[in-house]
Amino acid sequence: MDAKEILKRYFGYESYKQGQEEIIESILAGKDVLAVMATGAGKSICYQVPAVLLPGLTIVISPLISLMQDQVKALNESGICAEYINSSLTEEEISMVYTRALEGKFKILYVAPERLENSGFINFMDRINISMVTVDEAHCISQWGQDFRPSYVKIVDFIDRLTRRPIVSAFTATATEEVKNDISAILKLQAPKVVITGFDRENLFFEVETVKKDEYVLGYIQKHPADSGIIYCATRKTVDRLYELLKKYDVAVARYHAGIDIEDRKNSQNDFIYDKIQVIVATNAFGMGIDKSNVRYVIHYNMPQSMENYYQEAGRAGRDGEPAHCILLFAPQDVMINRFLLDNKEFVDISPEDIESLRTRDIRRLQIMEGYCYTWGCLRNYILEYFGEKRDEPCNSCGNCHKEYTEIDMTEAAKQVINCVWETRGRYGTKTIIGTLRGANRARLKELGTIHYKSYGALKNYSDSQLRLLTRQLIIEGYITQTADKYSVMQLGNIKPLNNPNTHVIVRVPKDKLIDCQSKRKDSRSMVSLTNAGHELFEQLRQLRLALAREEGLPPYIIFSDKTLIDMSVKLPCDKEAMLNVSGIGEVKYEKYGKSFIEIVKEFLCERPDVVTITGHEDVILAGKAENIFDRVDYNRKHNKRDRAGRSWSDNEDKQLDNEYNSGMDILNIAKIHSRTLGAIRSRLKKHGFIE
Repeated sequence: MDAKEILKRYFGYESYKQGQEEIIESILAGKDVLAVMATGAGKSICYQVPAVLLPGLTIVISPLISLMQDQVKALNESGICAEYINSSLTEEEISMVYTRALEGKFKILYVAPERLENSGFINFMDRINISMVTVDEAHCISQWGQDFRPSYVKIVDFIDRLTRRPIVSAFTATATEEVKNDISAILKLQAPKVVITGFDRENLFFEVETVKKDEYVLGYIQKHPADSGIIYCATRKTVDRLYELLKKYDVAVARYHAGIDIEDRKNSQNDFIYDKIQVIVATNAFGMGIDKSNVRYVIHYNMPQSMENYYQEAGRAGRDGEPAHCILLFAPQDVMINRFLLDNKEFVDISPEDIESLRTRDIRRLQIMEGYCYTWGCLRNYILEYFGEKRDEPCNSCGNCHKEYTEIDMTEAAKQVINCVWETRGRYGTKTIIGTLRGANRARLKELGTIHYKSYGALKNYSDSQLRLLTRQLIIEGYITQTADKYSVMQLGNIKPLNNPNTHVIVRVPKDKLIDCQSKRKDSRSMVSLTNAGHELFEQLRQLRLALAREEGLPPYIIFSDKTLIDMSVKLPCDKEAMLNVSGIGEVKYEKYGKSFIEIVKEFLCERPDVVTITGHEDVILAGKAENIFDRVDYNRKHNKRDRAGRSWSDNEDKQLDNEYNSGMDILNIAKIHSRTLGAIRSRLKKHGFIE
């Protein structure tokens, strides 16, 4: 059996995702591998498939117990024997795992990094043939990463102690260039095959909202009652308050943070994983290692401390590849909360010199995250550019690309801000600058003497939020810089361009009204493609999955993902051959569950012999047909955009655009006429030289 056959037989996939084949072939050729792959890109398959084919045991080093348990359950359900060793097992149970390993009863063993220093484990390793050591969540090895764990640094000592050096593979979803180089160096990877598939998650729709947070959260949950969602909060106190509020409104909700009893945390996590509740409110202590595939939204009640944290947490939505929402609810006080948390952050086993460097790094990351909340540009591009991926065009699939903006010339106000920064001689931060410009009556400003500045009260008619938007724009354009030390201050940048009378500082302010678009609908996921009959079948299949999961004590998504059930609702399989053509169903899972699901489909078709289950494909997707003709990825892309989004511009359309703009038509109406997003229209007008 080769790798492609294993992929189909055990995992139910006909083809590889981007980068998977390259990684698997490299491992089977005996090469070390470093892979940076976005969440949902199929990292685990990249080491699980070769592990089945390699002659010895594969050790997978994973940071969290929940992650190990989920992965092992999923593998055993698929027909691949795997085990784990962690603190949840007794010594007797661990001895049984060792015995089974020596007998060759399984191919993959998951362990925590702390286990590598255990004398009993070290002795066991000397008695067994290890083909590969896989480091999952490899960014934890770098102190420049967002989740540095000192125990990960010990991995290389463990590898060095082995009699024969195995293949070493490392995987992560989020790594800057600095972290990537750190992983390779610390693990001593030997001429590794480096595969970076890209950070973009096309199925995720990003939004930043400045709203009344409690009202927004309640309203969103009420509009999406059947969807699983995670709500992240910055503090335990906020988690508890929001949890009580949602319970008051009869939301099926749990909470999770480090201040809750371990048993209660475990119950909350399991209730969420097993679909007993739909919503969990948590601090960032929750989620790493949670492999729940059908999370349809992640709401950040507070701004996270870094882009790495945000993208990792937001990335827990839509792991099944189906459309999902990632919403950040921003308020300026979020920055203050995070500054307080960073100031009180503890560092363990790190030198004082490195601590100072890490604090500076943390503040810089916080500033970048604040910039994400204030930017009026494409949110997806902001994220991708941070991770080193440059995009020339807006994504047309995020909240900012679908907003209507008013452009305000704030050049004169900008000059007053610059004058104030000059008067401070670069000694004070944003709060002092804005307070001075607004003429605030504060004891602190009197103490500093800024009430005597010429700029004091110069912008008293502007609000705090307006001046924050302006200062953020001045930082983006380089007129002002912001230091990254503990007490961040504002200093002058390059202000020479403002000497030119033709230079203007334009601030774009979003209007309340959002453009109506596919991605903003209640049913923005690809289930919108199902007809009413298709939705009914999906619900019947989901109920069967839930019953089987509870019967076997498994999370429902381990039996079949939502993506698989949707594909089943589209293809309507009535026999084994057709069922094996459904995405995510291999031989082993068919033998366990296939017949039960076929019975549901057959019963459904008996009642509706001519049923059509998917909209817009009536001519090709008919009852009982199982042809593999539905491109889910293509569908997801289309349903995160307007009908014409992403299509090339014809000469006639370009001429029409020029005439419309020259006639005085506003951009909103132009976008509607062309069935394109505002971002696409602005980008084209900029290319034609009409706007800056």
